[in-house]
Amino acid sequence: MSMAAPSFFMLLTLTLTLTASLIFPLVYGADIESDIQALVALKNSLIDPDNVLFDWDANRNPCTWNNIHCQNNRVTSVLLSRNNLGGNLVPELGTLSALQDLSLINNTIEGTIPAELGNLENLQILGLSDNLLSGEIPPSLGNLKSLNLLFLDHNKLTGKVAPEIGNLPSLTRADLSGNSLCWNFWPTLKFVGNYTLCQKK
Repeated sequence: MSMAAPSFFMLLTLTLTLTASLIFPLVYGADIESDIQALVALKNSLIDPDNVLFDWDANRNPCTWNNIHCQNNRVTSVLLSRNNLGGNLVPELGTLSALQDLSLINNTIEGTIPAELGNLENLQILGLSDNLLSGEIPPSLGNLKSLNLLFLDHNKLTGKVAPEIGNLPSLTRADLSGNSLCWNFWPTLKFVGNYTLCQKK
């Protein structure tokens, strides 16, 4: 009897987990399921000493999570600025197709900016200032035709700023200062800060 009881509860737990995984997309929609997968991937990649992401539970609708805003049952804002978060960003963020605001300003996030962020055609605000991000700014960010505000200042970014970023049609303000960047074009007044043109070889 003592051996059968644990087996029963293990089977029950497995059954409930599988049932939830099948029912959740039917109730909330496949798109929100994709949003959940992207946000859980981000959570797993971040270091969260203050347990800010305590309620990011894959079995719950993310529209009920802290620091997440939704419209029409889709994730539209991820607001995690000034939360003492470390770790890395993840390419899965590029699947948040309804996302309008991605703000993780003033944390200690490292690594590179995922090129997949360039897939976010509805993104209006990208705030990654005051972190420890390194590498180049992905030229794919030049695909963000809805982007109004771009803040990548005070990181450890290097290399050339692609002309595509200077030609973003909806951009009203950008700050890339406080990095080791050079420019293949002369930035317009939309870009605050001091800039250096790349030396021709």
